[in-house]
Amino acid sequence: MLDVIVAGGGPTGLMLASELRLHGVSVLVLERETAPTGHVRALGLHVRSIELMDQRGLLERFLANGQQYAVAGFFAGIEKPWPDRLDTAHSYVLGIPQPVTERLLAERAAELGVEIRRGCELVGLSQDDQGVTVELADGTPLRSRYLVGCDGGRSTVRKLLGVGFPGEPSRVETLLGEMEVAVPPETVAAVVAEVRRTQKRFGVGPFGDGVYRVVVPAEGVAEDRAVPPTLEEFKQQLRAYAGTDFGVHSPRWLSRFGDATRLAERYRTRRVLLAGDAAHIHPPTGGQGLNLGIQDAVNLGWKLAAEVAGWAPEGLLDSYHAERHPVAAAVLDNTRAQIELLSVEPGPQAVRRLLSELMDFEEVNRYLIEKITAIGVRYDFGEGHELLGRRLRDVRLKRGRLYELTHGGRGLLLDQTGQLSVAGWADRIDHVVDVSEELDVPAVLLRPDGHVAWAGDDQQDLLHQLPRWFGVADKEAVKG
Repeated sequence: MLDVIVAGGGPTGLMLASELRLHGVSVLVLERETAPTGHVRALGLHVRSIELMDQRGLLERFLANGQQYAVAGFFAGIEKPWPDRLDTAHSYVLGIPQPVTERLLAERAAELGVEIRRGCELVGLSQDDQGVTVELADGTPLRSRYLVGCDGGRSTVRKLLGVGFPGEPSRVETLLGEMEVAVPPETVAAVVAEVRRTQKRFGVGPFGDGVYRVVVPAEGVAEDRAVPPTLEEFKQQLRAYAGTDFGVHSPRWLSRFGDATRLAERYRTRRVLLAGDAAHIHPPTGGQGLNLGIQDAVNLGWKLAAEVAGWAPEGLLDSYHAERHPVAAAVLDNTRAQIELLSVEPGPQAVRRLLSELMDFEEVNRYLIEKITAIGVRYDFGEGHELLGRRLRDVRLKRGRLYELTHGGRGLLLDQTGQLSVAGWADRIDHVVDVSEELDVPAVLLRPDGHVAWAGDDQQDLLHQLPRWFGVADKEAVKG
């Protein structure tokens, strides 16, 4: 029997599979599509996702395939500069198309021994106290100890579980596609600049090889959003908003998306869990969707691996929902707010002008960007040090960098005192004695996802906190 089946081979599913394999968990990824899609729905990685790639030793391959930007106007298209003092060693957005991200993550998963089966659609599931049985479209049954649905906003896993998906349906819809144009680039740029003075949901920009990425409001909301729009629909809407269709032709792909906002009532139902778009959908404003899913995967991976290995403390797997559900709710709220600020109606425009004034204060601008980039996330670990529950930025050490020590996905005690011990947890936690001028605390205990589980210098206090996240100590190791 497999340890974990992951339904869905997008960025969330692939990242989760890799995280599980770091801990020796047997993983099978089932992907309905027979080949990777060329649709570029997401355009890049935010700071927290960039940090996670660095934590796992993957950043160099991503940097080699992307471009770094300090993007202005990132919150609701309000033109304010990128903040100067973000608490990160990676203060940029990494422009990288979603198909490239998926390719790199698939390569990583394969390197770690993940089996990916394409053309396999999950159509049924049942679970008992020992595991989960899934049924494929061709009738094949598969058995695993756990199942994770990473199968998108129309998640079959979520529907089969009967998990509620409350929220709001789409009120507005947007057409998105890649195609060629028949007018000079300077003409396109001039027209787009004029239209975007009032309509921030409009855009026609070069995407390379003579192809343009076209984003234009739709005429209404389609009854079935799974049905792609036609090129003629794009032409009609371009003429309606820009007075010209730019002579668009030769489309590579065409799609539509809405502003529906929904959040799964629960992320876990016994041995089945949800992650990524299967757990939450929201408007793409701020480019947070793919990033939110990757961050779900890193939060869940080590916890599920601990459960499989048998050392997870009580409640650890349930902490996935407790921590990530509020994060998704906050993302839904900020995307709702951004959609309102993109409206051309007088009321939202008045609020937009007021917020634009407030964002001239550096603290406000930085706060909003920290929301979008997810470096402002703090899990509720209770009272304690100001770092508690926060992810720790990469810091320089006397011998290298912090994130270089986290490639294996284990816990980490960074000990600047040299007086602490994690004897009994050495199979789960690396103990590194080193110093950093950038870290004003004697020692920190990091969970595998990089969040601070403890900070201080008291050995007894550390021993009190270790079982909460890393289970019962190995008594034989303690004796030794």
